[in-house]
Amino acid sequence: MKPTKIPVPPSCRQRRGGTMALTLALFMASIAMASGFISVGSTSLSNILELRKDQSKFPDSCSSKSLRLRGGSSSTLAMAAPRIIISGAPASGKGTQCEYIVEKFGVVHISTGDALRAQVQAGTELGKMAKGFMDKGALVPDDVIIGIVKDRLAEQDCKDKGWLLDGFPRTGVQADAMEKAGIKADKFVLLNVPDNVLIERCVGRRTDPVTGKIYHMKFNPPPNDPEVLARLVHRSDDTEEAMVKRIEQYKKNVDAIKGYYKGITHEFDGVGDKHDLASKIAKFIAE
Repeated sequence: MKPTKIPVPPSCRQRRGGTMALTLALFMASIAMASGFISVGSTSLSNILELRKDQSKFPDSCSSKSLRLRGGSSSTLAMAAPRIIISGAPASGKGTQCEYIVEKFGVVHISTGDALRAQVQAGTELGKMAKGFMDKGALVPDDVIIGIVKDRLAEQDCKDKGWLLDGFPRTGVQADAMEKAGIKADKFVLLNVPDNVLIERCVGRRTDPVTGKIYHMKFNPPPNDPEVLARLVHRSDDTEEAMVKRIEQYKKNVDAIKGYYKGITHEFDGVGDKHDLASKIAKFIAE
């Protein structure tokens, strides 16, 4: 019987499909050996094994962990539990971009407000401590907030999927406390928006207390539903005077924070098409 030649697929030497082609070649070669057919194309079995051993030298695009962004795709990208922080002034668009990041990467979105409320509702020790300050109308101390964030990040969903910290840390003290607590991020996304744009966005902002959605009467109007329109809330600090003070405070704080995330920070222009911005942020996270 004539020995059967089993050619090694060319894709084994190409950037794409390397792993699958090698696995197929090894499987077919093992069948040939078991049947007494030794000839494997122009490449010996030992050479195939060498190719497999050298698989780590292939470009990243051959790896199952590689990420390739394609415009317009809304599919979730699989990567090793990314840890992301997004920061920006009030009305800089963090909420919108958080939605895109969660959709693209499947991470757990965490706001300190939500985490705080969850601990209080669950009646945990940290929740009871926080509630004591809240009932007095006082700010919850940084050490309590850090404890709550650390507990939330230690939960299994954050370990499995990764996490997105929305607007936290807010101060240099909080960033320092996070570092000491061993909470480390992979990427720090910073949205920059001019003051006049922030003020315009803020003054026209309305919140739906039922759904939690935030609308803008000019840029992102609510649905033309009398029931929804009637329940929209205009926050007391969403005024031009209050916004100027909040922006000033934010600028002081963000300068202190940035020093803790050198090397993993990318600053983005937060003005323009939100989809284009989302694509740029996704590319940065996937790098």
